[in-house]
Amino acid sequence: MINWKVLIGTFGLLALSGSLAAQKKTDQVKTTFQTSREWCPTIDNRADAVMIYGVGGNPSDKHKRVPFAERIKSWKDRGYTIHFMTGIAWGEYQDYFTGQWDGEWHLDEGQVTQKQDTIWHGYMVPYIVPTDNFLKYLKEKHVKPVIDAGIDAIFMEEPEFWARAGYSESFKREWKKYYGFDWRPQHESPENTYLSNKLKYHLYYKALNEVFTFAKEYGKSKGMDVKCYVPTHSLVNYAQWMIVSPEASLASLPVVDGYIAQVWTGTSREPNFFNGKEKERVFETAYLEYGSMESMTEPTGRKMFFLTDPIEDRAKDWVDYKVNYQATFVAQLLYPNIADYEIMPWPERIYEGLYRTNPNSDQKERIPRHYSTQMQVMVNSLNQMPLSKNKLSGSEGISVLMANSLMFQRFPIHAGYDDPQLANFYGLALPFLKRGVPVKTVHIENIGYKEALRHTKVLLMTYANMKPLDPIAHEQLAEWVKAGGQLVYSGTDKDPFQRVQEWWNTGGNQYQTPADHLFEKMNIQPGAVEGIYTYGKGTIQIIRTDPKDYAIKANNSKSLIDAVQERYKASGSGTLAFKNHFHLQRGPFELVAVMDESVSAESYTIQGTLIDLFDPNLPVDSTRAVDPGEQGYFLNIDLIKNKKQPQVLATASRVYDEQIGKNNYSYIAKSPIETTNIARVLLPKTPQSVKVNGEEVFAAANWDTKSKTYLLGFENDPEGVRVEFVW
Repeated sequence: MINWKVLIGTFGLLALSGSLAAQKKTDQVKTTFQTSREWCPTIDNRADAVMIYGVGGNPSDKHKRVPFAERIKSWKDRGYTIHFMTGIAWGEYQDYFTGQWDGEWHLDEGQVTQKQDTIWHGYMVPYIVPTDNFLKYLKEKHVKPVIDAGIDAIFMEEPEFWARAGYSESFKREWKKYYGFDWRPQHESPENTYLSNKLKYHLYYKALNEVFTFAKEYGKSKGMDVKCYVPTHSLVNYAQWMIVSPEASLASLPVVDGYIAQVWTGTSREPNFFNGKEKERVFETAYLEYGSMESMTEPTGRKMFFLTDPIEDRAKDWVDYKVNYQATFVAQLLYPNIADYEIMPWPERIYEGLYRTNPNSDQKERIPRHYSTQMQVMVNSLNQMPLSKNKLSGSEGISVLMANSLMFQRFPIHAGYDDPQLANFYGLALPFLKRGVPVKTVHIENIGYKEALRHTKVLLMTYANMKPLDPIAHEQLAEWVKAGGQLVYSGTDKDPFQRVQEWWNTGGNQYQTPADHLFEKMNIQPGAVEGIYTYGKGTIQIIRTDPKDYAIKANNSKSLIDAVQERYKASGSGTLAFKNHFHLQRGPFELVAVMDESVSAESYTIQGTLIDLFDPNLPVDSTRAVDPGEQGYFLNIDLIKNKKQPQVLATASRVYDEQIGKNNYSYIAKSPIETTNIARVLLPKTPQSVKVNGEEVFAAANWDTKSKTYLLGFENDPEGVRVEFVW
């Protein structure tokens, strides 16, 4: 049990000592990671910041838990900016549930299924119905002492309410408070399902608002500007996994400063349908997940960290982890207006965990040296990853409309409605993404921001899988079409959720479907038949097909593709170009993704003086081909602006204390122990001497004359390895 008096007293000493006063401001942090562990040399990955997880640790911890204050100090002493992360839907909050905090048991506040089973995240760690009393506890016992410790950035992760939950006594009480009438079982009707999930959505919106408002006000009372962030899965993933969360609505909360896009192999490998086949499509799914997160913040200018994970929650093998890590890593980098990253979660399980060596073996081992080297080359490149105004290759301007209510219709399944693996969403997005069109997503909650549809020429939408929560969105969509926008509406509007008790059929409104209200705004009759309608300078094309049919049936998306092609031409943008690849240049970095199931089976060839950042040997080639189903990540030396300046181009460590002389160059390399460094260093001339910690290691074979780079390898050390070149 935590001794709070001792812990808070220690926090006070830390704050008074000013131990955190010099840390980098959160908006200046480019790379970060989360851990519940104290510093140790095997996990010292050298990001800018560390998010120390949980005052009491992480429910998944299997090691001895070090007190929070000691964990802070251990990382601070190593030069890290210190942030705090904890769960808002689960965490080490047993003192609350077992009555140690206020003398009353609160296990009835867990999320409960129809069978009266509590949904657990760990031992005595239920997923939580965020009641007022729980929020009071969270503020008092977890937020306040963290701010007292001088930490000015708080990450409240994963506001998650399971769609299959909604049967606990605490939820029933929240229902009565919110709706004013008694609870209704969600399994009995589509309307009950919709109302239940809408309440779950509201509860975590309210919870984050309350906790963050308290954090900012309490921080202000201590002269601190506390920043508040929400690490969250994408709307695509939560909807597919049948979880309800506030998502894009958080843009309306001034107390939210930004997000972490929690996208990784585990979310992106969820199978989906395309052209009649259900399977994993990790790159494509990751691209859409990151896109849905980008569209949450693009109109607001809030900070966004993109997350990748070199492994995942599920026990797989190192070969599987590597392939899928590369796919998600490239997907995140294809958004050139995002350049802040959570480089990994839980380095303790990445560097110290035991996993199978390959799919056909039961032998387990720690991360192979070749993979840890490659991974560290990749994550260290993120420290230099620039924002870029370059565009992803392909015909721009195709967007798919999303709404938070995507999460409301997922569970349970009712007669007359089925949306396998979120097929109504993927049915709109994948036919274009697979053809090399850089599809964007737009949140209906954000279209009031002028930036939200600024780059959209053709907007695809349906109400087969979601419903608008506010009629103002239809006014905004109508104004966009009137000004010249091209809208493709695909849906039969026959699902039972069209008739739930909502604004379009209450309060004097008598629309049969929400689409009828949208159509009316553009002078189109209710129940409009399939066809093309003009409004102002723009057009709306109605297709009476639910989008899932484009995905779950083979060779069935031609009508959609033809309609979008026609609308794209009508926008004055020419013809949609179809291809099987994406390419993006960001500073000296070149990103390539080639898709299978596409318009061709050709490889994509890239040329230049290319360092392969996916190869732990960092080879240099003049041309490389990337095959369908694969991705490539290269540093093109031809794009380095000042080739006469010595510099580390790629390395499996972080570089510190660079010194450049007339005929010499030196630096300190830091990275976790028990890993192998590789570095390709650009030099103005062939070196005469190369020393590592004072020992001569020069080898003529390591000098590449064409690229003017030297290849250097040695064992990493978080204490630092001194490297010196003389020419």
